[in-house]
Amino acid sequence: MAKRKNRGAGTGTPATALLESSGATWTAHPYEHDPRAASYGLEAAQALGVAVSRVYKTLLADCDGELTVAVVPVDRQLDLKALARAVGAKRAAMAEPARAERSTGYVVGGISPLGQRTALRTVVDDSVGAWPTIFVSGGRRGLDIELTPQVLIELTAAGSAPIAR
Repeated sequence: MAKRKNRGAGTGTPATALLESSGATWTAHPYEHDPRAASYGLEAAQALGVAVSRVYKTLLADCDGELTVAVVPVDRQLDLKALARAVGAKRAAMAEPARAERSTGYVVGGISPLGQRTALRTVVDDSVGAWPTIFVSGGRRGLDIELTPQVLIELTAAGSAPIAR
């Protein structure tokens, strides 16, 4: 996997800027986004020709009043009880989309775990260890970033736990 410089094709996002400044190895994978797609993550996996279990979605949850980022495979669901346990909260519920957009600076369907406006506690599903590289949103619909799980965890200061079902 070669380091991709942020140039042309509209790939410049806060996520790609963070990756560039970190010196990490990563690859941008732009694809043609269909606004009618039922699932952004499944659309990305199909467009990029990769297993859906290697593509991860970024979800925001309210854990006892604190926004928390959860990164889980697109073919699975976030287990809110497991997320709450992972962060030591009593309850977790999906965050309102408008609150997620305000906090991250991204739009729903293009929320990246990287380069968010506000640094939030992040938990990555422990299934990432099954892959040498994974795909996450690059900060806009139609752009995924391929990187190692270690780079994602390091740049987001994430913990890892079994939070998907």
